[in-house]
Order: sequence, then structure tokens, then C-alpha cells
Amino acid sequence: MISLPPPLRAFASDNAAGVHPTVMSALHAANDGHALAYGSDRWTAELNERMRDLFGVQAQAFLVWGGTGGNVMALATMLAPAQAVLCTNWSHINVDETGAPERILGAKLIDLDCPDGKLVPAQIEQQAHVLGNMHHAQPGVVSLTQSTELGTAYSPAEIAALCDTAHRLGMSVHMDGARLANAVAAAGGTQAALRAMTVDAGVDVLTFGATKNGMMYGEAVVYLTARFADVAPYVRKQVTQLPSKMRFVAAQFNALLSDDLWLSLAGHANSMATRLYERTRHIPGVDYDAPPAVNAVFPHLPAGTIDELRDWCFFWDWDVPSCQVRWMTAWDTTDDDVDRFADGVRQLLGP
Repeated sequence: MISLPPPLRAFASDNAAGVHPTVMSALHAANDGHALAYGSDRWTAELNERMRDLFGVQAQAFLVWGGTGGNVMALATMLAPAQAVLCTNWSHINVDETGAPERILGAKLIDLDCPDGKLVPAQIEQQAHVLGNMHHAQPGVVSLTQSTELGTAYSPAEIAALCDTAHRLGMSVHMDGARLANAVAAAGGTQAALRAMTVDAGVDVLTFGATKNGMMYGEAVVYLTARFADVAPYVRKQVTQLPSKMRFVAAQFNALLSDDLWLSLAGHANSMATRLYERTRHIPGVDYDAPPAVNAVFPHLPAGTIDELRDWCFFWDWDVPSCQVRWMTAWDTTDDDVDRFADGVRQLLGP
């Protein structure tokens, strides 16, 4: 039994965190007066410049309501008729979007077994044998997640190898970057690190996530290969991802991207996950497969203790048969949150 008070912030998800004060202030400032709708405003123009500064002059960014819609929009602009999307069995588009890509796009997802959440070039090559066969959906897009749903991260070299293979076989590459900031922060937290794992590696279209990193709502679909952007304005509207008062999404992004706030917040979340790992990995009954790469840890716990611990401080199951759970840190997680949670785990499981 745990007699300690629970931490103020739980470890369910970075999606549970609030809005960073700088972002909230930007929203308030953008609420002054009128501005033309659908992106014809100064905040969106500023954001477009920021995106070009980040990714290069060829980049075109389109703001959307959320991550699922952003992924659907990105894939809709990349897929040709009868084409399929190659992705991991853990991917958000495959597991956590209620079949939205398949229903809305009418396209098949081919999910490939990836124990660490990361695709490898050989898996892409193994699907190439169906190209040209009229009886099979044609692999047309490779979708990878950075950082992955298992808390792992691709190196720039790994992404470049995937892109080279996909492009050689006539496929394009989409990146679901819901937690891109955490991956960039883990790789050094620089613009060079960002470019190395996106535009320089050969990624064609990026879903740039921000809601999990201090924003209230909104994401961006960034086209790094210009030809896919031609239909983006129309597809965004068609898949219901065009915010009319776009200035409020753009204002949030501008605040987050100013002075690399987005990277400092992600770096803090990553460091809190490392602290949580270090504070709990020696507790009897807590078994980790690997240390954290970004802002999530995935311990295995004794079966009879999970519910009691979750009732005290909420978190999600991950792999129920192996008693694996997920503890995730956020931009606002504190040292005290981590230490208090670790003390509760220790009190419940052992000395």
C-alpha cells in the first residue's frame, strides 16, 4: 500500500500536459482585433517564414487541427490510385487512428512487424515484389514515426537509408513527427540535427507535431518535396483540416519555435524520463528492456501491483501479457514529480 501523496503531474502521456505559458500568452495576444481567415494573416505568414528557415526555401507548411488529420492529409496528397502505405505494426496510423487512413483514403496499410518500432530498408525491399502486379495494392508510401511509438528514435543514417531504398523503388516517404521535437533534442537539439533527420535524409512530407510539446492544439504538414504540395490546399479542406481562424494555430507555433523553446521543452521531457529510469531501475520488480531514448519508459511490473500503482498515479498499460506499462514525461514534469512517483513505486514494490 502506498501512503505517500501522488505527484502533482502523472505519467500517462505528454498529451495530458497543459499549455506552456509562452504559448498561452501568444494565443491571448493573437486574440486582439480582426484578421482575415484561412491563413491570410500576419501570424501565418510569419510561421511560413519560420518553417522555411528550419527546413529550407523549398518547404511549404500547412497548418491543421490535429495529428490524425495531419497524417491523413499528408498521405492523401502522396498516394496515387491503388497505392498502399508501408508502416510498422506499432505505427499510430495503424493502431491509434481508428482506421482513419484506410476509411478516408481508401488505401491499404501494410503493417510490418518491427519489435523496436523502427522500419529497416530490407523490409521495404521485401515488399517490392508486388510492384507491377495488378492483383496487389502497390506500395507507394513508406510512413515512419520519429520518435517511435515504442520510445525509440531513428538515427539520421537510418532514415536516409530508408529514404534511399524507398525512392529507388519509386516510393515516397512520410514522417509522422508527433514527437519530432523529442527526437531532435535527443540528437543534439540543433537545426542541423533537425535537417539531418528530415530534409537532408530525403523525407518527402512531414507531419510536424506540437500539441504534445506545449501547444493547446494544432499541427503542421510540411512538404519538403514540392510536387506533393500542389494539391495540399484542396486536400486540407477536403479532409476537414483547414482551420478558419488559422492565426491561433500559427501564433502558438511562432511562440514555440521562438528561441528554440520547442527543443528546450522536449529536452526537459527527455531528461525527466532519464531521471525516472534512473530512480526506478534498481527497485525490485521493475524490469526495463532498455533505457529511454526520448521521453518515455516501458517497465515490466509484477502483475499484482499494476492496478494499485495506477490507482495512486495514473498511467497506461502497454503490453498486457508481459505486464509492460508506459510511463511518459512531459514539458512540465518536475524533479519532484519524478522523485515522488519513484518513492511510491519503491514503497509498493520493495525496500
